[in-house]
Amino acid sequence: MKTAIKCGKLFNSQDGTVSENMLVVIDGKKICDVLPCPEHIDPEYKLIDLSDSFVMPGLIDAHVHLSSTGHNDPYSASQALLGDFVVRALDNAKTDLLAGFTTVRDCGSQGFVNVSVRNAIASGKFVGSRVFASGGGISSTGGHADNHFSPYISTTIGCGPVDGPYEARKAARYNLKYGADFIKVMATGGVMSLGTTVGSQQLTQDELNAICEIARMYGVHTAAHAHGTDGIKAAARAGITSVEHGMMLDDEAIELFLEHGTYHTPTIIAAERIIVCGPEMGLQQWMIDKAKQVYERHEWGIREGLRLGVKHTFGTDSGTPSNFHGKQGYEFELMTKFGFTPTQTLVAATKTNAELLSSFDKFGSVETGKLADIVAFKGNPLEDITIMKDCAFVMKEGVVYKN
Repeated sequence: MKTAIKCGKLFNSQDGTVSENMLVVIDGKKICDVLPCPEHIDPEYKLIDLSDSFVMPGLIDAHVHLSSTGHNDPYSASQALLGDFVVRALDNAKTDLLAGFTTVRDCGSQGFVNVSVRNAIASGKFVGSRVFASGGGISSTGGHADNHFSPYISTTIGCGPVDGPYEARKAARYNLKYGADFIKVMATGGVMSLGTTVGSQQLTQDELNAICEIARMYGVHTAAHAHGTDGIKAAARAGITSVEHGMMLDDEAIELFLEHGTYHTPTIIAAERIIVCGPEMGLQQWMIDKAKQVYERHEWGIREGLRLGVKHTFGTDSGTPSNFHGKQGYEFELMTKFGFTPTQTLVAATKTNAELLSSFDKFGSVETGKLADIVAFKGNPLEDITIMKDCAFVMKEGVVYKN
């Protein structure tokens, strides 16, 4: 039996327009027709009435960490088994789905947990967002995502940190060998990593070049964690597909983004939550101070990039402190405060992210022939963007998970 969704308002992610009183017809997993709602709907259709709702393509979060919770519990993280992380990640993937995110890109986990969770959800045995998985992030010795335990304690899971282009190539191949969809690298220091300067470049140009060389050979995209200006530029020069965070941009970095077609994933919410909620949740002061350091520059870079035409994605870094899965709709509000129009935020979370994932032929818009990933909200987010924090309806591949 075909399903028909009666849409009060339907968002077109291709051009940012909204059509009223539309009908979306679904056959199995895919959309088979999109048309103005007829006076008489085929009685054989299973009808879903969203005539009081704002309907749009399933949302895509281009930067999450499914095995992280957002709570400040370092002992749990250090003592948990890989199986614990899998259970946690499956639960978070379901939470993200019910918040309207039918697809997420997991930018780093322990022991290929994100690959396992991707496969489990794709099998149909578990409910959750569609997952694009990076495996683990590639770091340098002592860099962001390397551990800072005693040298007599071995905790490496996976390829470990790299030093030099040969090790960098091997690490990229290692992740791809075990099922990664893309390669994530740590080009600079981070807010949450002990002992690293947040703005310092931590992978050399030849290391980044080597990783991008392997990614191109295998036909996958790349993402670079990069706060500091030099690391951002090195990543863009290497051909990194998307720069994550990108908080300390300058004019040259923006020019490189435009020259190379680099996507920028701002993740405003990650630093904002650490600054606002960090003291109450007991985060260490050095972490809060580093978040403030990068946050101060972030708005200028975003506004300038928007003015010049940088491609911006929607990503949240969900799983970082007080940045909880299922609550990442707050990022839409923050993006508008930093210069995005509401329409630009919705396009970023649908069409642009699908293009980043080389999947716009499959999802990212409500069009004939595409997967029936459809979500709906009560009210109009183009008039009140805070509505994006409360998703009312979720369909993924023709199956309704929330109504």
